[in-house]
Amino acid sequence: MTRRRRRCVLPAIALVLLASLSGCGSSSKASVTVKGSTTVSVGQELLDLKRALDEGAISQRDYDKVRAILLSRKP
Repeated sequence: MTRRRRRCVLPAIALVLLASLSGCGSSSKASVTVKGSTTVSVGQELLDLKRALDEGAISQRDYDKVRAILLSRKP
């Protein structure tokens, strides 16, 4: 390849690479919208709460407090 041709090809390759990578890491803000909801029964919440207590994730005091709140909810 001649020197002159190399001078033209390298910038062209660089432009193609830059154009193909411009979408990666773009500064545009992406947004995610989650639609719908999940309903968890009080019974399931109580089971999860008990599991958290048994595994040491929460204290007995926290368990009692949250359990009282869950049981006082009206359906």
